[in-house]
Amino acid sequence: MARVFNFGAGPAVLPEEVLEQAQKELLDFNGSGMSIMEHSHRGKEYDAVHQEAIANLSKLLNLPDTYSVLFIQGGASLQFAMVPVNLLGTGQTADYVDSGAWANKAIKEAKLVGNVNVVANTGKDIPTRMPRNADLKLTKGAAYVHITSNETIAGSQWKVFPKTEAPLVADMSSDILSRPFDIDQFGLIYAGAQKNLGPSGMAVVVLRKDLAERVPEKALTMLKYKTYIEENSLYNTPPTFGIYILMLVTRWMLKMGPEALYRQNADKAARIYQVLDSSGFYKATAVKDFRSDMNITFRLPTEALEEQFIKEASKAGMKGLKGHRSVGGIRASIYNAFPVAGVDALVSFMREFEKKNG
Repeated sequence: MARVFNFGAGPAVLPEEVLEQAQKELLDFNGSGMSIMEHSHRGKEYDAVHQEAIANLSKLLNLPDTYSVLFIQGGASLQFAMVPVNLLGTGQTADYVDSGAWANKAIKEAKLVGNVNVVANTGKDIPTRMPRNADLKLTKGAAYVHITSNETIAGSQWKVFPKTEAPLVADMSSDILSRPFDIDQFGLIYAGAQKNLGPSGMAVVVLRKDLAERVPEKALTMLKYKTYIEENSLYNTPPTFGIYILMLVTRWMLKMGPEALYRQNADKAARIYQVLDSSGFYKATAVKDFRSDMNITFRLPTEALEEQFIKEASKAGMKGLKGHRSVGGIRASIYNAFPVAGVDALVSFMREFEKKNG
């Protein structure tokens, strides 16, 4: 069967050359006679993979020595709890921005741990948007400020990150390494791997090492960032195959060049938004100033036409365009590995579909 263009929001498209290399090495990794999935996480073969994955991420993020890269199972959803468990002390308040479904999930978990102040709420705004920096009502002396850099469901994205006195924490699950940013502005970032970094099943956490010292002494061992720092994410058996794929993906990103990748991402999004903006048939659902470059959301005049659009696109080899069940509509997720040819195919299909049905 021929490969399709996968517009799914996650688990998402991976670079073809990464899949091909994984296929080639599946039975015999580096002449060892074993799959990487069969190697001990304490062995030299896997250790080389683990260390390269960390080194690649460090290069891509321009990480100083004051930060650590951690691999933690449970995806971003576990991080919704681990962040307050580690950073929110007794009697302190954490500031959270409610910008949509994923930010709201993080807020619910943090409230189970301690005091939370929602400093801005745009989660139910239509058209969807992020708050402007001037909208934030920050708490003096807050333990940290939490944002969701890109709302996968809503198709909205922070374009300029807020300046905060408290450590800035960001869920970057759906746009990590899709554009340049200064890591020094953040105390901690985390991202589920299954959108821009690799397969599902784990999160990448990058944090300033000093913040790990905040954790209460009686916090559970596996919920302490200190545990992962001290053991180089090897306290327990890590998701070795997922880290192997992440290593290949980040190697691919370095080969392509981060700046070239960033320009390509912006160009891919611009091509689709140009169709939306020049059409009276399609309607983008996010405020223009906050439109995501990763998850492009739009509506057609009727739900019946949306169903027809999704069905015909699928027959044409474009899968995963159905919007999230909570909001409906159309969503084209075009992460780092999504090919330019797929965007061209969608743009052509959109124009033809409008001619026939507009």
